[in-house]
Order: sequence, then C-alpha cells, then structure tokens
Amino acid sequence: MASWLTDRHYFLLAVVGYGLSSAYSVLLWRKGFRTDDRANYLLLLASAALHTMAMIRRGFTFSQCPVNNLYEATTFITWTIAVSYLVLGGFRRLRFLGAFASHVLFFLGVFALMPALDPPHTAKPDFSNGLASLHATLILLGIGAFGLSAVAALMFLTEEHDLKFHKLRALFSKLPPIQRLEKVMNVLLLIGETLLTAGLLLSPILLKQRYGVYFRSDPLLDYSAFIWICYLCILMGRWKFGQGGRRFAWSTLGSFAFIMLTFWGFLLLSPVHHS
Repeated sequence: MASWLTDRHYFLLAVVGYGLSSAYSVLLWRKGFRTDDRANYLLLLASAALHTMAMIRRGFTFSQCPVNNLYEATTFITWTIAVSYLVLGGFRRLRFLGAFASHVLFFLGVFALMPALDPPHTAKPDFSNGLASLHATLILLGIGAFGLSAVAALMFLTEEHDLKFHKLRALFSKLPPIQRLEKVMNVLLLIGETLLTAGLLLSPILLKQRYGVYFRSDPLLDYSAFIWICYLCILMGRWKFGQGGRRFAWSTLGSFAFIMLTFWGFLLLSPVHHS
C-alpha cells in the first residue's frame, strides 16, 4: 500500500470490503446458503486486514490506544466483531456467521465514517497508560463478543421462522441446526460477560490513580454496570430457568441493539472519560 494512505483511507477501504461482503451475503441468503461461503470469508479476511492496518496507523500516529473518540471506539468495536468472526469462521461449520456479521460490520463502518465522530485529537483523554488501555480494550472486546452473539441470534430467528412456515430455504440451506446456534450464542455471551467483568474490575484502580477514590459515579461506568447486570440476567435465565430458544435469541439480539443505540451517548456524557 502507498505510504500516503492515512488510517482513515485504510478504514474506508475496509468498509468498502464489508459492503461487498454484505451484498454477497444477500446472494447467499437468497440461495439458502447452498453455495460455499469460502469466498465471503476471504473477502472479510482481506477487509479485516485493512481495518487492522487502519488501527495500527492510528495508534502509532497519536502514540496511544486508539479509543479516544466516537470514531475510534466504533472502529474498535467493529474490529473486534470482525476478528471474532474470523476466528470462529476458521471452523467450517461456523463460517456461515459471516453472512450476517457482514451487515453489522458494514453498518457500523458507515456510521464510524461520519466526520463529526472524529474531531481533532487533544491531550485528553489519555489512554497511553497501559492499564487504562487494557481497561478500554477488555470492555470493547466484550461488546464485540456481544455483537457476534447478536449475529448468531439473528440467524437463529431467521432459521426458526423458515422452519415454522415450512420454507424450502430451510430444507436445503447449509445453516447448522438451531440448537447449535443456541450454543454459539451462549458461549459468545459468556465470553463477552467475562471480558466485560475483567474490564470493570480495573475501574476502581484507575479511579484511585486519577481521583484518589475507588468509586465515583459516572454515566458511562454506571451504564456499563447496567449492561453487565442485563447480560448476567440473560445467562442466569438460560442456566437456571431454562429460558432458551426464541426468547433467549430475542433477549440477545435486543440487548445488543440497545447497546448500539445508547453507548455513544453515555460515552459523550462521561466526565471521567473526557477529563
């Protein structure tokens, strides 16, 4: 790649790749996933490589963890979803997730490219501290896992709808049994909750370093704790009360949709993360 390309140029190319994958995924869906999705996996792999280059360039340009504004937070979450899919897509039976993940990646990518989300950098907030960078990374990786679980939930609901109405697409598709999709949702939620827990456990240490206290009310911290409780309730409902199937899928999908609609506002309202 030419040296004159900036991190935003690389990310724009990645979003174009996600868009092509999204369009190709529509074709896969219309054909009932009867065709091989290897090409789609390779397209997402190339797009994720460009995305990774964009984040590396941004990080080295400002010498800090690239989670300084809404643009960077959005690109980080999008990247975690892409990388999570690529890991799971290494298993042929789970490669079908890319047909739905591509739509999420393209939507988030287009949203991130809005100029207002990437104002000029200032000295603060400063994520150059390793512990603060780890805190941000763990939480955003957790959100990425929640996003991929929402993709699996969407596939579950789609296949269940086809089976319910006896559509031929369900009979001839390459999608896995809905029981396997339910297990994928469960595992991804557990991974996301674990990562989010680890990230939140670092909050008191960071507050002590910056403000001299272990606890301080903050919109984004309170919001993150609320999200942690919500996903814990979803997991407990499945493990303890056997709430699976359609209800479990809708809870998973709805929770991530709520995060996508509200996370950015709480990030802007947070004095701790902008002081």
